[in-house]
Amino acid sequence: MIPGITSGRRRFSDLSEQEVLALAISNEEDDARIYRQYAERLREEYPASAKVFEEMAVEEDEHRRRLIEAHKHRFGDVIPLIRREHVSGFYARNPVWLIENLGLERMRAEAREMERQAEQFYRKAADRSSDAETRKLLGDLAAAEAGHNVLAGDLEAEYLGGDERSEEDRSAHRQFILTWVQPGLAGLMDGSVSTLAPIFATAFATQDTRTTLLVGLAASIGAGISMGFTEAASDDGELSGRGSPVKRGFASGMMTTLGGLGHALPYLITDFWTATTLAIIVVFVELWAIVWIQNRYMQTPFGRATFQVVLGGALVFAAGALIGSG
Repeated sequence: MIPGITSGRRRFSDLSEQEVLALAISNEEDDARIYRQYAERLREEYPASAKVFEEMAVEEDEHRRRLIEAHKHRFGDVIPLIRREHVSGFYARNPVWLIENLGLERMRAEAREMERQAEQFYRKAADRSSDAETRKLLGDLAAAEAGHNVLAGDLEAEYLGGDERSEEDRSAHRQFILTWVQPGLAGLMDGSVSTLAPIFATAFATQDTRTTLLVGLAASIGAGISMGFTEAASDDGELSGRGSPVKRGFASGMMTTLGGLGHALPYLITDFWTATTLAIIVVFVELWAIVWIQNRYMQTPFGRATFQVVLGGALVFAAGALIGSG
């Protein structure tokens, strides 16, 4: 920190009891809002899970009401404006848009972490309170937050019976495959295989590692940009159900670029044959990674995936090497 400039954040130990109550109130407001955003995001595809988050938001509303009553009883109607971002070292919530984009299981995991953090806050706040009633309330809320994971389990048992939970999990897995795995796999295959010919043709034609590296970078980055925009523009996801075109384009573009860079970056090594040997090893690792992903996520039989990917990659590599050596 620059001398003379403060961060504008206060230490938790410096807060008054009124400010601790105000902070607890704003925390409960934020958490209820987050749960309702989760519920709204899930309502169409996962209505049972949306109901769970709605019920959890109602619980946070009740906690907020009890805290406001305690504040009015001790300090009056005017609640100081203090939020978690005003307190140094205080836990921060992950952006809702980020968690929403990571899927159903990530939302469930985030909710469990939110409850754990809230329990810890209330225990620390109770330890600092000198008022018996306030201390009891904060202790009760700590216990309630500790029991929220049990509550969440009870709500899931109520709204997410065996069939509903299994169906939502299958739907979430299917959406993950359609939005991330399929475009990413297509990109990885394109980046790994299609760049083999130009990179190794350049390598064997010039035997110059710098030139090969530049060609590899150009081919990889150019292919990544092209694949990303093509995937995003090809389908808006509305009718196909494949999800956000931005997510799919990002997955495809990034994996295409990485697939090409894998066997381009070894040419940072100045010795040609050392770089080429390493690049060839990387190619085989990439091809087997593609086989594993196809078998793991796409249920492609291992033998067929191996034949298609490894044979195809070997043919493209051979074409590049022969052209470069001619």
